[in-house]
Amino acid sequence: MADAPYGLLAEFRNETELVLAAQAARHEGYTRLDAFTPFPVEQLAAPLHFRDTRLPRLGVIGGLFGFSLALAIQAYVSWTYPLNVGGRPIYPLSAYAVVMFELTVLFSVLFLFVGLLCLIKLPRLNYPVFNASRFRLASKDRFFLCIKADDGQFDSDKTAAFLTNAGAVTVELVPS
Repeated sequence: MADAPYGLLAEFRNETELVLAAQAARHEGYTRLDAFTPFPVEQLAAPLHFRDTRLPRLGVIGGLFGFSLALAIQAYVSWTYPLNVGGRPIYPLSAYAVVMFELTVLFSVLFLFVGLLCLIKLPRLNYPVFNASRFRLASKDRFFLCIKADDGQFDSDKTAAFLTNAGAVTVELVPS
């Protein structure tokens, strides 16, 4: 039995045709879309549904973790080795501010960096779309829309006809 396909990859001449095709695909009921362009196309954000809010939350969680860690470490050290120098309190929170700030920023950035790599699944050494015959043009002057096979609306023949009617120059079945 042949492997299930990854999806259909449609090639477009310019970004306007790609955006219109993506909007038409979203309107037709396709939800698992991906686009590949040689430069950023802001109009694709709406039809592709770029609304992932997990990354900012990871930054906040990392910042809170760094703040709590810095406070806990310094409080533990002050409690374990109390130094009464010039009437200084045992827990001088104002003296902790610099370390708390630094660890807040450090852990926020670390959580964001590692979280970003995990969310976009990098490093990705092989991606099925890379094997498409004309995909190398995505970094030069062509625009591609991929409708993935795990989409509920996906039917190989109907989806290929839809993409051709949407103005695709070529439509290629991408094996997984």
